[in-house]
Amino acid sequence: MAHTITIEYTTKKKQQPHVNQLGFGKYFTDHMFIMDYDTEKGWYDPRIVPYQPILMDPASKVFHYGQTVFEGLKAYKTADERILLFRPDKNMKRLNKSNDRLSIPAIDEELALEALKQLILTDQDWIPEAVGTSLYVRPFVIATESCLGVAPSRQYKFMIILSPVGSYYAEGINPVSIHVESEYVRAVAGGVGNAKTAGNYAAGLKAQEGATDLGYAQVLWLDGVHRKYIEEVGSMNVFFRINDTVVTPMINGSILEGITRATVIELLQHWNIPVEERRISIEELVEAQHNGSLKEAFGTGTAAVISPIGSLHYQDEKLVLGDGITGELSKKIYDAVTGIQNGVLPDTYGWTIEI
Repeated sequence: MAHTITIEYTTKKKQQPHVNQLGFGKYFTDHMFIMDYDTEKGWYDPRIVPYQPILMDPASKVFHYGQTVFEGLKAYKTADERILLFRPDKNMKRLNKSNDRLSIPAIDEELALEALKQLILTDQDWIPEAVGTSLYVRPFVIATESCLGVAPSRQYKFMIILSPVGSYYAEGINPVSIHVESEYVRAVAGGVGNAKTAGNYAAGLKAQEGATDLGYAQVLWLDGVHRKYIEEVGSMNVFFRINDTVVTPMINGSILEGITRATVIELLQHWNIPVEERRISIEELVEAQHNGSLKEAFGTGTAAVISPIGSLHYQDEKLVLGDGITGELSKKIYDAVTGIQNGVLPDTYGWTIEI
């Protein structure tokens, strides 16, 4: 069924922060998108409204049973004032994969993408233009039925909010130190590790706190069954260059199918650089570092694009990678992806959408 997206413009625009104050996810634009769901009506009433609090019943199921999913992507302003999105169709497909796993009704992906575009156009003056900045886009779904029975909700809200964000790196692309987590696990195959749902992130906070206390920027997760196979770095997928081959953990049901991950794999294949998706153990990685074949490592995700890894802390050993500096391949990938995203480089892959 066709839907018309209505727009209610704000009568009181916010003061926009200075670009140096942006940080990540601290400020929000003047408008938001909302669409409701009811089992009797399906998804209905798509609308853009002034950014505002939402009124929720204390018994809403999202508060009690965690039925919620989200996505994250960015809009970029090019030097010639065009607005670009990077592979947004992939985000909408992944949102519906997460919906399915959490027993949330599927969203019309075309409608969601159109809503996203209209919302960005409505608040396009919020897109920062300084190097390294962008407009972060957060679509999400929450269960809103007021009932404490343990069953899928009968009502939902799908919303999109926008946040101008600064450069992820204050001083360029710098390597981070990683703590290999050996006590806690994030997810197992058959669970919800491959869905972008709030509980996955809550499950990682304790380990991240511990890593931060030890002076490390991120956590490297091992699998929840054998406690030896590498899965993800924090909220990012992870890659290792061993000799001349790039290795990344295969999709196994417990890690997120990252869109930046897929982009990097396609780039490497286009560049004729060998890339393998397979199981890789922490022991293999330690041995590769000891014998000098581990050349570099990096995480991939929407926020930072590429996050080089300078060192790994495993048990009582600190493993320094590539002299602790950003690797040549990491920098090449970062420059290529961000160049396409910002319209500086030609998009020969058809990844960007102009709105």
